[in-house]
Amino acid sequence: MTQRAEFATVRDRLAVDDLVTAYAVAVDDGDWAAYRGLFTADGRADYRSAGGVEGDAGRIAAWLAEHLAPVAVCQHLIVNRQVWFGVLEHDTGDTARVRADYLSPLRFAGPDGSAAPDLVCGGRYDFALLRTPEGWRLREVVVREKWRRTSEHPAAGAGD
Repeated sequence: MTQRAEFATVRDRLAVDDLVTAYAVAVDDGDWAAYRGLFTADGRADYRSAGGVEGDAGRIAAWLAEHLAPVAVCQHLIVNRQVWFGVLEHDTGDTARVRADYLSPLRFAGPDGSAAPDLVCGGRYDFALLRTPEGWRLREVVVREKWRRTSEHPAAGAGD
């Protein structure tokens, strides 16, 4: 591998990492325009394992906005990122796949002022990415929730 090829791989790896981080930040900040902008025109997401829906980025953004509305604090920690690059036969651009674990504590809005999260869940994301003229974009996001823990807070089921 030449130094140019190695540099391109490192540059792509950083750009892919930035995209996954931007995904988490958009969800945590409730920035649904930014969320939709991270996807290709035909990009889709599947949140069914976490009690959600599957569909295009617009449908998912609307579902997330509705279900995260009662959440005062949302934080995604996306870790253990594994990245693979390739080219799909029917694509004109480069592709990448990312598998990463997540931990997400959520705090529902309420008067009790407790510091403990009301809901903590964890699992794995599978991201499929495509290099576009605008840069790397999400083509598919699949959430595979593995576990969740709720507190005794009465609103804890509101995010389900």
